[in-house]
Amino acid sequence: MEILYEDNHIIAINKKNSDIVQADQTGDEPLSERVKAYIKEKYNKPGDVYLGIPHRVDRPVSGVVLFAKTSKALVRLNKMFQEHDQEITKIYWAIVGNLPEEDHARLTHYMVRDAEKNKSYAYNKPKSGAKEAILEYKLLGCGQRYYLLEVKLCTGRHHQIRCQLAKIGCPIKGDLKYGFPRSNEGGGISLHARSITFTHPVKQEKITIVAPPPLNDTLWKFFYENLES
Repeated sequence: MEILYEDNHIIAINKKNSDIVQADQTGDEPLSERVKAYIKEKYNKPGDVYLGIPHRVDRPVSGVVLFAKTSKALVRLNKMFQEHDQEITKIYWAIVGNLPEEDHARLTHYMVRDAEKNKSYAYNKPKSGAKEAILEYKLLGCGQRYYLLEVKLCTGRHHQIRCQLAKIGCPIKGDLKYGFPRSNEGGGISLHARSITFTHPVKQEKITIVAPPPLNDTLWKFFYENLES
């Protein structure tokens, strides 16, 4: 478990793309339980350890996940994520198999979620029951067959990045649900929650937490090393 940041109030983990953030119907051990076990052992805490989950990252996605270690931090973070989402900056990296028409653009679609299929659909024009979805992307790197995009979320919709990139003909590598032809080894997709910037719920200062991509993957390593150099 890779800890990116920790203080008395919050802890941030670099999630693997096989981890679930909290318990679901699969019965697999969630990341939240591993974080609790870590806190219990490190601080020798008796009884149950408190851990709040103010935001989630889809199971097949890697990257930064934020947890609250106190109820005060959770209440304030929940309010921030739900009511003042514009104060939070979420940056993602995505590897796609098709080069987008523009090197950078702002995408606006209208998304409808199908809960039964656990899938969202994007439309170019407003539609009954649809929610506006906005993101900005820019091209960061080019390989022989794949391209690295940096994505800034402006709204927070279900599967938003996956759905909107697929809508412009750039499904994320490994994302069978949204039209990529082949799965990735291990079943994850090449989408990484790169960073999150927000106001600390107690200290009231701006904080940015950055997560390195999964460097055991040769393609992520290629793009990352090229950016670093």
